[in-house]
Amino acid sequence: MKQPVVAIVGPTAVGKTSLSIEIAKRFNGEIISGDSMQIYKGMDIGTAKVTKAEMEEIPHHMIDIKEPWDDFSAAEFQEKVTDYIKKIAEKGKLPIIAGGTGLYIQSVLYDFQFSQTARDDEFRERMEKRIEEEGVEPFFDRLRQIDPEQASKIHPNNIRRVIRALEVYELTGMTMSEYQEAQQPTSPYNPILIGLNMEREMLYNRINTRVDSMIEEGLLDEVDRLVKLGYENAQSMKAIGYKELVPYVKNEQSLEESVQNLKQNSRRYAKRQLTYFRNKMDVDWYEVTVETAAEKFEEILNDLAGKLNQI
Repeated sequence: MKQPVVAIVGPTAVGKTSLSIEIAKRFNGEIISGDSMQIYKGMDIGTAKVTKAEMEEIPHHMIDIKEPWDDFSAAEFQEKVTDYIKKIAEKGKLPIIAGGTGLYIQSVLYDFQFSQTARDDEFRERMEKRIEEEGVEPFFDRLRQIDPEQASKIHPNNIRRVIRALEVYELTGMTMSEYQEAQQPTSPYNPILIGLNMEREMLYNRINTRVDSMIEEGLLDEVDRLVKLGYENAQSMKAIGYKELVPYVKNEQSLEESVQNLKQNSRRYAKRQLTYFRNKMDVDWYEVTVETAAEKFEEILNDLAGKLNQI
């Protein structure tokens, strides 16, 4: 019998963390972060990292496991989370993945076989040197031409991912999108995917409010500290919530403009998250509002109980 794994997915700021904790309390579970940025130590406010108080003593995994200068990939995420699922299940507990990084979660639930052969150190070094000399724009334009779907998921400043997508195409003749599509849609688990969504205007207002709260909680100081430590060009600093505020802390842009960029990028990211989950995975969607969240969560818990009883 396949191990049941619950995954809570959806756009940023919709309430995934709160729901995951309610599920863990009700069904004796442990939570694995499905967020590609919460792995980094010292990057707490901008990643909306769950606090100790919010955890309510529920064990959380895949948080604060990397330094800000470390690289991280979907393949490494898959390896580590697969191990956590095994350990949680061995304790007789329910593994719960909660987060919004679609490819990472999909790679675990459907056992993506990441190509280890399509790697060429010489190609990457050559690309890094050319990007340093010519800028990333011409190479991102090339990616957009050969694989527009993958380009839409990558920020142009994320040089590592731009190079990786071009490297796969150069060595295999397949685009990254074609490679991902070729993965078998079977799972080594019994996955139960629960999606939270919110009416667009309400979600966007919630995102804007969350950004304002992050600024009040000290996000500018967090970004300033990371820049002063020399991490400005690290992979982690390309994340939404950090790259928009670097120009402000370096006195290159006004606070108002930086915050507006952060809000806009966060809203766009939420839209991309929804598109990914809807197109790539079989998710049971629940529409929530701020006022009806508790009632909707109870409905989800009852539905989940029924599904787990059938396994």
